[in-house]
Amino acid sequence: MRIDPTHDALVVVDLQNDFCPGGALGVRDGNAIVPVVNRYLDRFGHAGAPIFLTRDWHPAVTGHFQTYGGVWPPHCVQGTPGAAFHPGLAPPPGAVVVSKGMDPEQDAYSAFQAEDPSGRTFPTILVERGIRRLYVSGLATDYCVRATALDALQQGFEVVVLEDAIGAVDLEPGDGARAISEIREAGARLATLSEVGA
Repeated sequence: MRIDPTHDALVVVDLQNDFCPGGALGVRDGNAIVPVVNRYLDRFGHAGAPIFLTRDWHPAVTGHFQTYGGVWPPHCVQGTPGAAFHPGLAPPPGAVVVSKGMDPEQDAYSAFQAEDPSGRTFPTILVERGIRRLYVSGLATDYCVRATALDALQQGFEVVVLEDAIGAVDLEPGDGARAISEIREAGARLATLSEVGA
């Protein structure tokens, strides 16, 4: 699968401290994907393809958290160490950070609910840059990766999920595998490092 820098982009979903082991919502072995993600970052960077890093960027008070009626314990609160990207992540200088979850009334699992520092929405940026295919990696397979992939497909993008660069919460055993099945049935492809190259 050749990377086309004019139409392809890499999306690294929520590779933040709170989603890695020891974090508020740590994915078991979530940090193990960091070296693999870095190889994708290097590969897409050398190809000159756009790279996007999504992050949860919640206010301290949000309906997303259990304290205020939500499902999850507090995590990725704006400006806290838990909201920072994993320290081993090595994006190239041109990578664009898009943030989601700032609205206390929205859960915002999908990158398609994110925006850049200037307030441009993720879908707007993709259209402006002529992106047609997204390679999706990150955490967690059964939540934000799943939501991002499904939204991308619904909006007409081709989607390739990088199965060696994702990790699942598995709140219920098998959630990650079920998410992958759902994404594939919706039209996404799966790939690994050996299949993606410049």
